[in-house]
Amino acid sequence: MEITEIEELRGKVACGAVLETAGFTVDLKESTRKAVKYRRANDIIIVIHGGKGWFDPLSDAKGDVFSLVEHLDRLPFAAALYVVADLIGFTPSEPVWTRKANERAPNQTVVERWQNRRKLWRGSATWRYLCDTRGIPEPVLGQAVAADVLREGPHGSMWAGHTDDAGRVTGWEERGPEWRGFATGGAKVLFRLGPADASRLCVTEAAIDAMSLAAIERLHPGSLYLSTGGGWSPSTDATLRGLAAHPDVLLVAATDANSQGETFAERLRVLAKEEGCNWQRLRPPSDDWNACLNKEG
Repeated sequence: MEITEIEELRGKVACGAVLETAGFTVDLKESTRKAVKYRRANDIIIVIHGGKGWFDPLSDAKGDVFSLVEHLDRLPFAAALYVVADLIGFTPSEPVWTRKANERAPNQTVVERWQNRRKLWRGSATWRYLCDTRGIPEPVLGQAVAADVLREGPHGSMWAGHTDDAGRVTGWEERGPEWRGFATGGAKVLFRLGPADASRLCVTEAAIDAMSLAAIERLHPGSLYLSTGGGWSPSTDATLRGLAAHPDVLLVAATDANSQGETFAERLRVLAKEEGCNWQRLRPPSDDWNACLNKEG
């Protein structure tokens, strides 16, 4: 094929078409309009750029529709061209979203949007969601509010802030009764709850799990409870390495009790070995720490 033909083909076939015909389905609860998560057993692919791009959150694999076929089917590029060509005209299923498109002013920065949301207060809609629905006890919520890492999201949802090493908000996890996502235009680094100089670093996959583990351990002294927001960005990796680069640090892999959690735990083990700190696997007895917290309650 000529280059112009390849470019035309790339524009006609979405990554979702490849995934749907390969047996993947959309995980609506963990998807956003700009990042749609597809699952097939233990395989996960995130589709981005309006269906034109993708990445594997459990590896470094990423690319366009052709590299997706190469990745899934272990085919050379020439063969992938024909697979993609066969999908012209196939329209993948459109997810039914549970919230309206973001209507924020386009000139607002991530920091401005964060600052424009109210902090939680006892009895607010978000407080009730976290305390009554998710079982997070008031002392933990109080510490998170004091640390300024929580905000009231729309319709009683939670915004849990991710910050860089200077304490600047880079984005936030969004979680509510009917919605789960991450700040549009924001960057995942780490949600943090606890002392900055902690020697015990407990890494979870969600802010609610970080707060749940903190509750279960009654805010263990010297522990910093962290969340990657379900991702592993270069910024997350670099920040974790900075925190772990001390021989007296214990890096605790408190990720979920499933295949993705085990993959993240192994990454943390390798990171701890490379940075020269101690490592421990702390596996939740249930699927995640919030489920454990509510079973205890």
